[in-house]
Amino acid sequence: MRRSNEEIIQALRELAELEKLDEGSAQAFRVRAYDKAIDAIRTAGVDVAELDLDELKAIEGIGDHTARRIREFVETGHIGKLDRLREKYPPGLLDLMKIPGVGPKTVLLLWHRLGVETIEDLQRAIEEHRVQELPRMSAKTEQKIAKAIERLGLHAEEHRTPIADALPLAEDIVAALGELPGVERVEYAGSLRRFRETIGDLDIIVASDAPATVMEAFVALPLVADVIVHGDTKTSVVTTTRMQVDVRVVGADQYGAALLYFTGSKAHNIHLRQLALDHGWTLNEYALSELDGGAVVASSTEEDIYAALGLPLILPPLREDRGEIEAGLAGTLPEVVTVDDIVGDLHVHSSWSGDGRSALEDMVAAAAERGLEYVAITDHAENLTINGLSRDEMLRQRARIEELRERYPDLTILHGSELNIGKDGSLDYDEEFLMAFDWCVASVHSSFDLPRDQQTARIVAAMRHGAVDAIGHLTGRRIGIRPGIELDLDEVFDVAAETGTAIEINSHLDRLDVSADVLFSIRDRDDVVFVIDTDAHHVSELANIRWGVRNAQRGWIPASRVLNTFGRDRFLAWGKRARPVNKA
Repeated sequence: MRRSNEEIIQALRELAELEKLDEGSAQAFRVRAYDKAIDAIRTAGVDVAELDLDELKAIEGIGDHTARRIREFVETGHIGKLDRLREKYPPGLLDLMKIPGVGPKTVLLLWHRLGVETIEDLQRAIEEHRVQELPRMSAKTEQKIAKAIERLGLHAEEHRTPIADALPLAEDIVAALGELPGVERVEYAGSLRRFRETIGDLDIIVASDAPATVMEAFVALPLVADVIVHGDTKTSVVTTTRMQVDVRVVGADQYGAALLYFTGSKAHNIHLRQLALDHGWTLNEYALSELDGGAVVASSTEEDIYAALGLPLILPPLREDRGEIEAGLAGTLPEVVTVDDIVGDLHVHSSWSGDGRSALEDMVAAAAERGLEYVAITDHAENLTINGLSRDEMLRQRARIEELRERYPDLTILHGSELNIGKDGSLDYDEEFLMAFDWCVASVHSSFDLPRDQQTARIVAAMRHGAVDAIGHLTGRRIGIRPGIELDLDEVFDVAAETGTAIEINSHLDRLDVSADVLFSIRDRDDVVFVIDTDAHHVSELANIRWGVRNAQRGWIPASRVLNTFGRDRFLAWGKRARPVNKA
């Protein structure tokens, strides 16, 4: 069976992480080479497995060494170096490297000196104050590590995978099984379909009249490391990334009931079952039917089941038994924002700034091709020294954008910037220069460990500046990698409402910032408005808008609260009203 781009990326990512340990550095040459290759594969736009060695090396970012590793994996399903490193290092060491401030050298020190191989081992060592006795460690270091473990949720008994890792894996499995003969439908279910930001196990539901074929193909996938259960209707495996995946095969007539049941949540399902009982029916993973083995009322689609219970179709991200069933029965379920509602993207980067990977012209062309009415080019500002643009560079870019406006008359191109919020809330450039931008998003890129009151003050100061239209990725979190800054969110949202500053819902899967839980907590605050942005650094990332939308749906946010659902004229009129010379 073919090796997908995502499988190749997963293998290279694991190899890069293990190389960090082997080299004792996150900046080792091989590590950086694998990271560059991963970015190259993500943006290549071709099936990498179909390329020969020379064609691979022709892709910018893939060198000879990495190309040979890729071909080895494509041809054999293994990478010899990866297998050797897996044997050399306990798998739990990779989890330790997810803790902010705990790099490869520290992990090796903990392993060699204290026998620490897992998060649980490290917690015990901290509780016994053994970590502070190591070289370069202290009581303060112990406290910081313990706090990071707590804030990232790494202490949980159930191993959960960040959505940025789980979703590509699930999509890869769905794509592979969907190609099989006899498969009518296949979707992932569970907490991933509800768009939880971390995932326990993956559930895949398949409608097919050839279950044995599906199961044989599933266990043969290269990503399968171990088979737990291998049956005709259910098979469970553990992947090479240590994630359990359960595949269930049902008949087409049972597909809707199975998808509904295994999507959950458990509380939502219990509520639906009670509603079914109120009608004299029973609801399970097979069907909505009359009691005592009576006739099937509905089973083939989720829509049919909800309709029979007197409900509209409740979108998966809303299924947490947080009032969605009561609202559905009362006809008050919010009309949450959809991808089709989005007509603009207000946080887009290009290769003008150091971390952009697509040319300005390509980003604009891709925005036009997606049918957007407006797009804001927001390359990094000068205070981000590695990636930021100087004043002269910004002016040259502005001139180039003016030329592109003539080429794309149906697309309004805004010249903007992603500003850096300093420790004291200060911004890049001077007042006059700032006010000349069409759109500014301001974000925190450093000093993530300041106290809560200082973090809140810096965000508030930025919102009160007349040039700032939106706050980007509010907490700066990276799911499973870095906890967000601590903020007084009530104060932040009060000032956002007062100043008319939009709060960004960032669409990157490793950000989804602000979180759906925070969005849900302010779902009734009509005075706080949002923008759903891709924060795209490559043309392929413009498609990430669907993830920001799904996160907003989970927070019950309607289109009316999202500025970039406004048509061009309405949005531009809002921009003029929302940009006083000084908000302070």
